Amino acid sequence: MNDRYETDDDYEEQGIPAGQEPERTFAALPPAKGRGFATSWWGQAWLKALEDTALDGEQLKKGRRLAREGRVGAVSVRPGRITAVVQERDSTTYRSDVLLQQLSDEEWDRFLDMAVDRAGHIAALLDREMPPHLVEDAAAAGVDLLPGIGDLEPECTCEAWDHCPHTGALCYQVARLLDQDPFVLLLMRGRDERRLLDELQARSVARAVRGTPASSEARGRSGPGARAGVGAREAFAARDILPPLPAPPELPQEPGQAPSLDTESGPAPGVDPAALEFLVAGTAVRAYRLLAEALAVGHGRQPAPGELTVSQDAVRLAADVRPEPRIAARIAEGAGRQRADLDAAVRAWQYGGPAALTVLDEEWEPDPESLARARTQLAEAWEEGERPRLRAGRSRWTVAGADVQLRYGPDGRWWPYRKERGRWMPVGPADNDPSGALAGALPEA
Repeated sequence: MNDRYETDDDYEEQGIPAGQEPERTFAALPPAKGRGFATSWWGQAWLKALEDTALDGEQLKKGRRLAREGRVGAVSVRPGRITAVVQERDSTTYRSDVLLQQLSDEEWDRFLDMAVDRAGHIAALLDREMPPHLVEDAAAAGVDLLPGIGDLEPECTCEAWDHCPHTGALCYQVARLLDQDPFVLLLMRGRDERRLLDELQARSVARAVRGTPASSEARGRSGPGARAGVGAREAFAARDILPPLPAPPELPQEPGQAPSLDTESGPAPGVDPAALEFLVAGTAVRAYRLLAEALAVGHGRQPAPGELTVSQDAVRLAADVRPEPRIAARIAEGAGRQRADLDAAVRAWQYGGPAALTVLDEEWEPDPESLARARTQLAEAWEEGERPRLRAGRSRWTVAGADVQLRYGPDGRWWPYRKERGRWMPVGPADNDPSGALAGALPEA
């Protein structure tokens, strides 16, 4: 591998003083029991590169287990290399490194020109996002940001020549870091965050001085009769260059309180004051949630939620404001459910919204491809001899001898269930890893 930035002279050639090479160190992460290692699409792409490269799947399974148990120490990230000490179950430690080819100066130039030309990419990076179109545009410019097959090269003091459990554990842990901050990947490719943003700002300013439109959108506005100015997206992306934007409003500490309808005058015919108070309280909770989502980082790039059915909306309403028994009975009727079923529906909604409700209500029949994928995930989720005995039934797998069940959803995720008082109840959110989902369903020893 051509590992750049290996000596102080190499750094000085790039304008970086000796001893100040870019490096970030992340404290050891806690065990990952009950959760997947990557939720972002770029984190999953990182793991796919690892899993497609390794020749021995058993070694990766052991590495996944070490990472899940929190046996990966502090992770050092620098251009071309990630490093950590990984501890085996017998307390033996190994220094593990994974190498990734850095981008050349020419490749960085093409990437920076592409990012400046498409202002939305800068905004996404600043929001700690790596949207697919950024990676696609970089690839079109001849720059591969995400690793592919064979790009993650292992080095470990256990002297394995392929990916061993220790380099595998390191890669699984780094996937969690990538979820939080895609700049970790860019540092591996050769640029730290500060330098990258400085170069983007310098190029943006240079274009503004030359009067060059900063994006294809701006070029589309040029011509006779075009109004001078900068598009809102470009202005927002250049917020470190332009005067600061006003701060967004602060989120209140809690939803507003519904007014009391207990007045001296009686209600109008057909009006149920308690039901009306419940609806107002539910509206306040929903408004609070919508405001919180609107103020969250990356909200503008989230897909619009689908429209709810009457039954789904009734469950949502009951989940937002727990109703008194009389009103709960009316909601259950409106949702087409028995009163006893409403609690299970509310709990499912709180764990995963409409998707979780579908898994609760419908036992779907997976097609052969989906069923094969589910069985493969179950076969690979546990070490040999540790997998619980499961009884299969369409899209549901029940643990033999225990009132615990895994349900495989149409979205390819696993939902944990436990039988309570003779009724199957959801007991946690979905997980891409069936062993993680099951860990959340099993009662504590």
